[in-house]
Amino acid sequence: MANIKSAKKRILVAETRAARNKAIRSKVKTMTKKVEAAVASKDKEAAKAALIAATATIESAATKGVYHKNNSARKVSRLAKLVNSMA
Repeated sequence: MANIKSAKKRILVAETRAARNKAIRSKVKTMTKKVEAAVASKDKEAAKAALIAATATIESAATKGVYHKNNSARKVSRLAKLVNSMA
């Protein structure tokens, strides 16, 4: 365990940020699953609505520094491609 005050604070801050990042990542995964479920059920309108919501969540995560911007762009692109491939 750390003895120095600044080291103790770093531990607390790291735990706080890790919890925040974990919550944001979890939200992104949930939104992604909603898009994939809508595509699987062949409901184009629901898929488009879910895609818009998922895109906003993913871009927000990138803005907060949870994901790199290229990583978030890749995630959005893959979801958009999935929705657009529906006949």
